[in-house]
Amino acid sequence: MKIKKRIITVLLTCGMLLSMAGCGSSKATGEDKTEAATTATAGVKVELTILAAASLTDVCNELKDMYEKSHAGVTLTFSYAGSGALQTQIEEGAPADIFISAAKKQMKALSEKNLMKEDTVGNLLENKVVLIVPADSTLGLTSFEDVKKDAVKMIGLGEIDSVPAGQYAKAVFTTLGFWDAVEKKANFGTDVRTVLGWVESSAVDCGVVYATDAYTTDKVKIVAEAPEGSCDKVIYPAGVVAASKNGDAAGEFLDYLKSDEAMQVFEKYGFVKATE
Repeated sequence: MKIKKRIITVLLTCGMLLSMAGCGSSKATGEDKTEAATTATAGVKVELTILAAASLTDVCNELKDMYEKSHAGVTLTFSYAGSGALQTQIEEGAPADIFISAAKKQMKALSEKNLMKEDTVGNLLENKVVLIVPADSTLGLTSFEDVKKDAVKMIGLGEIDSVPAGQYAKAVFTTLGFWDAVEKKANFGTDVRTVLGWVESSAVDCGVVYATDAYTTDKVKIVAEAPEGSCDKVIYPAGVVAASKNGDAAGEFLDYLKSDEAMQVFEKYGFVKATE
């Protein structure tokens, strides 16, 4: 009887130990699952505000969709306008994480005021300046010089003070020697897409935009590219705004814009990778 009691006692003790071990194991597993779940849901949601030149509207809308699908938790909010207007917004403290300008001038001005993270600023894209007319135009324009014709009553241009496309246009016509004549016929828009819209609707006889703008519609046709050397290269610099509260996420998106995947999309819309 004593032997049997001892055996039973030993068996009971082992059972209790196994049970306790099992409970401990179960408890640990539960904690591990909770910990894993916490880690999986710990990703902080980030909203990046990107101020971009109006000529980037179509391509950036496509890149936005692509990036958000592959980067859970990241929301991209784009604000499009003339580069000068966007520069002013940054100078006045408007919330922004990234700035993409259609010219170096605006980026340089912000950098000189220490409003950009200088080590992130670089040239991203190149574009071309072109003369366009409505698709059904019968004026027979074939060159920038043709805008001097009496048949051309109104020319659409970007505002000279704030829109790079307007500044490039002025440079072209100044180089060709007849800016004064063009200025008298000019109607100035707040951004390059406004000028494009005027030409599409035949509100003006012709306009100066970027090649990439003209590629977005079949309502206009390109009649000429700006003569070689008549204006500076159309360079689009990009960088992270110094006041950004999402510096790391902004830097990651900026790197994405330079990637082969993004460049293929830019090229589809007529941009090319900056070579300088």
